[in-house]
Amino acid sequence: METILSSKEIKNICKELADKLYDKFKSSKTIPVFICVLKGANPFFIDLTRAYKGPLIYDYMQLSSYSGTSTTGVIHLSKDLTENIKGKDVVIVEDVVDTGLTLSYVKEYIKIKYMPKSITVVCLIDKKALRRVEFEPDYSGFVIRENKFLMGYGLDYKEIGRNFDFVFVPDKKTVEEWEEMLKNNK
Repeated sequence: METILSSKEIKNICKELADKLYDKFKSSKTIPVFICVLKGANPFFIDLTRAYKGPLIYDYMQLSSYSGTSTTGVIHLSKDLTENIKGKDVVIVEDVVDTGLTLSYVKEYIKIKYMPKSITVVCLIDKKALRRVEFEPDYSGFVIRENKFLMGYGLDYKEIGRNFDFVFVPDKKTVEEWEEMLKNNK
């Protein structure tokens, strides 16, 4: 198993990004709405918002474009926002930007449907190797240029591994063991 980001590195990234976001919004006349893209971004979202020094509002969206270890390229929205974000500063929080398809979709969807004052995208990991569309997050904690399958800290393999407090590349043996456990779990 190859560790990509340790728990300590993630904590430092969260603080650094929260400070940058606070500096951006501290003089705004509205409270920013931080939107977690479920399920993967949840641990990052919680740690990032806890490190943020000012008031903020939580909301959640759930989308999917993955099946197993690869993206399908088709985006499914299964949970929409509940907050009124019209005219407000919005921060979309995502675990990984890879193809750019999901976040391009989310950003455009929010812009058209909800008409916020601004949209800022922040991600823990910017995975450039898989980019299919021109999309750059406003803030990213870590850039990886290789095409590696990442797990941990919200990132999963068939819903397994989100609970680890670090990001890693699973070895073949681990994936095989988990596959066996999944078969027994049906």
